[in-house]
Amino acid sequence: MTEGDPTNAYDCLIVGGGPAGLMAAIYLARFRRRVCVVDAGASRAALIPRSHNVPGFVHGLSGTDLIARMSAQLGELAVTRVAAEVTALRRHDHGFQAVWNGEAHAAATVILACGIVDTHPPFDEWRAAVADGLLRYCPVCDAFEATGRRIGVVGPLHRAAAKALFLRSYSRDVTLLVTERDDGKAAASELTEAGVEVVSASGLRLRRGDDGLEAVFEGGRTTQFDMIYPAMGAEVRSQLAVALEAEHTGEGYLKVDDHQRTSIDGLYGIGDVVTDLHQISVAFGHAAVAACTIHHSRPRRLA
Repeated sequence: MTEGDPTNAYDCLIVGGGPAGLMAAIYLARFRRRVCVVDAGASRAALIPRSHNVPGFVHGLSGTDLIARMSAQLGELAVTRVAAEVTALRRHDHGFQAVWNGEAHAAATVILACGIVDTHPPFDEWRAAVADGLLRYCPVCDAFEATGRRIGVVGPLHRAAAKALFLRSYSRDVTLLVTERDDGKAAASELTEAGVEVVSASGLRLRRGDDGLEAVFEGGRTTQFDMIYPAMGAEVRSQLAVALEAEHTGEGYLKVDDHQRTSIDGLYGIGDVVTDLHQISVAFGHAAVAACTIHHSRPRRLA
């Protein structure tokens, strides 16, 4: 696709090849739209060791398995897929121009399904710990499997308190490891009432233990946990939209309407880039809504 020929542009460019982006591509391809998925290969979903929230999979499935299954489904359809990073996105008379691998490509509409990047605690082996279910990021997804276990939550008080209180519904043994004291006095009182132990943990680092993870405090004292949930924030990959002056929250989440449309005409946001409810099922719903809206916004394609 060239930048100067609007008749040869994609109906939709999808930035991101995780569950949200792939679902949008499947819908649009089945609508017989010209679609391109550009993926930098850094899907957060690929880190999921086993998800139990995807309907129809009684025993759960891994993030890599889900992506592989969706990729195989997409492989049956006429969709261009590119392993690259979109480095620039700009408005065009007929939609947008996106740049990857040093070349500009035209698209009438764009869906951003770029997701987020979690902020990890000081822990060199974090990726292996995630794979083993010792370091976990989503209690909505897997707190049920943590029932009755010894759980640590690590992060600034204002970020971590809600996660610790949520986990208290699953275990009596929840400890909040506060890396940064802030304006969370009301939360501290609620934590005490709920029986969550709150421990000051500036300078905290993590390491593998014999049967779980160890929190290592300044001075060398350690505490053992069956699993630890970080609550340290994330980088929202919304830079392409923000550069176009799309409306967004202070944390960088894109503001969208009930059709997943951003404040920039023709630019859509789906999945984790628009919400802090990081759920595969939510991403699927966003993708379906955005794809249907785009399909009905484009000139009818006759057989």
